[in-house]
Amino acid sequence: MRFDTRLVHVGQTPTPGTGDVVPPLHLATTYERSAQGTPRYFYGRGENPTREALEAALASLEDVEHASVYSSGQAATATVLSLLRPGQRLVASDDVYGGTWSLMQTLRRYGIHVEHADLTDPTVVAALSDPDRFPDLAMVWVESPTNPLLKIADLADVSARAHRRDALVVVDNTVCSPAGQQPLRFGADVSVYSTTKSIAGHLDVIGGALVCADPALHAAFVEHRTTAGNVPGGLDCYLVHRGLKTLSLRVERQARTARVIAEALIREPLVGRVHYPGLSDHPGHDVARRQMAGPGSMISFEYRADPEKLMTRTGLFACAVSLGGVRSLIECPALMTHRPIPREVRLRSGVTDDLIRLSVGIEDPADLLEDLLSAIRAG
Repeated sequence: MRFDTRLVHVGQTPTPGTGDVVPPLHLATTYERSAQGTPRYFYGRGENPTREALEAALASLEDVEHASVYSSGQAATATVLSLLRPGQRLVASDDVYGGTWSLMQTLRRYGIHVEHADLTDPTVVAALSDPDRFPDLAMVWVESPTNPLLKIADLADVSARAHRRDALVVVDNTVCSPAGQQPLRFGADVSVYSTTKSIAGHLDVIGGALVCADPALHAAFVEHRTTAGNVPGGLDCYLVHRGLKTLSLRVERQARTARVIAEALIREPLVGRVHYPGLSDHPGHDVARRQMAGPGSMISFEYRADPEKLMTRTGLFACAVSLGGVRSLIECPALMTHRPIPREVRLRSGVTDDLIRLSVGIEDPADLLEDLLSAIRAG
């Protein structure tokens, strides 16, 4: 099956006996052994049929056998980071989601070295092979596109360099989704998702996922999940899987609209630099065209007036965090998603106080453009 067919069919086999084309939602927390024949289901923290159906679908989208889902994207991130041991080094993109940054800082108390670097810089990527520059390298964490600056890393180059050191390559693919980019094809070991975002797509459920090809890695993730208990419930899995079916349709529409908005923004006097991989002058434009199916639905730009006033003037763009949903959102990372990051650290990575981030939804492009531009021009 091709990608769009998998979105609809994998994990959605009609139920024997009734022929339900949507499998039933399993809410049970425990299972009767004698009713199973050969027992496979034991306790809901470890096993759930609705959860397994979603995992099968997510794995199929990257052409691998293994996926595990979690109660949130942060829970998925914490599960990957649990692989690190004292004395080892984690090198991560310098522009990462604020929650990811905060979680990584907690590793320092366990003797794990955390270093943020610009993984879009070829000289930095080349240095991943150098044990003097990055000693004890165990994991490289890549966001591409990054959140919120939309910097693009060359995933194949990063993976090749890191693997020379036997380091694990983890790519947070939340911004793109598997419809926009499939990191495992470029050599990454693990794809991380906040399924809350584009995968579920309707701003009504929180979840996370890890996708990988290595059965040993998958087993380690599932063992940690079962022990830590960071599992999603059956209803959450059902909602994520339902949203997944329209992923390609939504992503295509959102990217098409985002390109129109980005091209309009560069002509506005009150708008400074516009960050969008679909623009030809974006530093990562060529790499994005090579490894991404499209430029995505997120845009960030510098606003040469008061960001807080701007966010109160939009009507269709809701002032709210999150991204990838059917409704368009606007936020100021310095005030919202990246508030936990110290200002000096934010500024070093390029996340300025006047940076605005848009998540473009599926509304009519003309309405969105009118709403946004009128708010911008009001100064």
